[in-house]
Amino acid sequence: MAGPLRGLRRLPALLCGPPWQAPPKPRPLLLLGSWEGWALETPQVRTLATKKAKAKGKGQVRVNINTSLVEDIINLEEVNEEMNSVVKTLQENFNKTLSIRTNPGALDSITVTTKDGKFPLNQLAQISQHSAQLLVVNMSSFPESTAAAVKAIQQSGMNLNPEADGLLIRVPVPKITREHRENLVTVAKQLTHKAKESLRKVRTGAVNQTKKAKSTTSEDTIRLIEKQIQQMTEDATAEMEKLLAAKTKELLA
Repeated sequence: MAGPLRGLRRLPALLCGPPWQAPPKPRPLLLLGSWEGWALETPQVRTLATKKAKAKGKGQVRVNINTSLVEDIINLEEVNEEMNSVVKTLQENFNKTLSIRTNPGALDSITVTTKDGKFPLNQLAQISQHSAQLLVVNMSSFPESTAAAVKAIQQSGMNLNPEADGLLIRVPVPKITREHRENLVTVAKQLTHKAKESLRKVRTGAVNQTKKAKSTTSEDTIRLIEKQIQQMTEDATAEMEKLLAAKTKELLA
């Protein structure tokens, strides 16, 4: 008898009745021997969508695969966790580095490139707030990395102009101007772009892993899994866009 996954087959998609009827109840779209697996497709509701809404894919059919049925092919729960982790990291970066008023914590995660590798600034130095207008970075623990730290702060995109004074780096806090706010929005967009690149890598890895099962799995099942992965990617991307919109509104308020 063929392996259980070889028995996977997709039943016809659910059709939606007239707009005045209640949508049909979910039915199993995947069958596995005597086991029923739910891959639900949300019925489309007839609406008057604008061209703009259609362009964004509004009203597309969504799938929800029972992950236990395809765990021998790919662990979709792990893929979802990886994508959520990318979104969470973006939010943390927003909170740490994008503030109207620069504080010592904003410098913590600045990456410093040294001959021994890349390190967060707070692992190489002690960062303190000397006054409301001045931050001080003490490089006495790693004096050889002072120049690299100055360069990293300059290139952080936070509109900072550090000044080296021996083993101390003085970082004047920029005035809260419209230009400063717009610079922070630019940094937010750059962070979001990098996060989307990380998300695409997760998606590509998941799709490639799924395709490895083509020799033992039906094409319909492969397509359904790929659709689920794409749907998860789009959901994570939409969440990133929400975070960016909220942060932009906060910075420009």
